[in-house]
Amino acid sequence: MPLDVRWLDPDEQRAWRAWLDAHAHLSARLNRELQATSGLSLSDYDVLVHLTDVPDGRLRAFELARGLEWEKSRVSRQVARMAERGLVERAASPEDGRGAYVAITAAGRQAIENAAPAHVELVRQLVFDGLTTAQVRTLATVALSVLSRLDDAT
Repeated sequence: MPLDVRWLDPDEQRAWRAWLDAHAHLSARLNRELQATSGLSLSDYDVLVHLTDVPDGRLRAFELARGLEWEKSRVSRQVARMAERGLVERAASPEDGRGAYVAITAAGRQAIENAAPAHVELVRQLVFDGLTTAQVRTLATVALSVLSRLDDAT
């Protein structure tokens, strides 16, 4: 083991564990509630959000993977499951015929439109209702700072 390890001090350790635990518990709760209220998994919802964020509702599979920070195989499996349920469809790329697009279907758009109000309300209840305006700004600052360091590292 290297001798120059910069171990986390007690405050850093507490903050790190709290961040990990909050993320895990929040993701699990959001997934359970989405399943119960809409039949969508959190992964379904994430894919649909990425597709509704672009004007034509379609992304190349590699763009979707990059946006979700998922491996190609995970995207492929998730899209296959969603296509079976009619939420998305795969289409060959008209530009080169090799790449595939993932496109939201009318059923997928309806599913996210139906799921979004309850999902947003739950996010508000679990996260934002318990924070002051200053804490929300701080949360955004911290998250954006971490994201910036992650982007710089790639």
